Amino acid sequence: MKKQASCNTTAQCKKRILAIRDTMEILSGKWKFHILGTLLLNDKMRFMDLLREVDGIAAKMLSKELHDMETNQLITRRVLDTKPVTVEYQLTEYGRSVEPIINAIASWGEEYRSAVVA
Repeated sequence: MKKQASCNTTAQCKKRILAIRDTMEILSGKWKFHILGTLLLNDKMRFMDLLREVDGIAAKMLSKELHDMETNQLITRRVLDTKPVTVEYQLTEYGRSVEPIINAIASWGEEYRSAVVA
């Protein structure tokens, strides 16, 4: 007889699953980790610098991802009084809290690449 999964019946498990779902929703997509990792290494960056640094992303997609991350309070957007207008992005303290997650994913990826791919 199979043992039935009981995770969905406990409040603690439901809370954990909801937290994982929220995290995946906020950080999902092809580009967010790359953008966050780039901002972690460079502190403040202008839009065009991010566009050059995040290899393969289109300007429209970068703009959308930055807007999503600003809405979720991971980054701040500052418009500088220059001609032409310059926009600068920086991680918030809350955004910096994803650094251990990004570091763990990078470490796992390095281990995976050396164990399976190479």
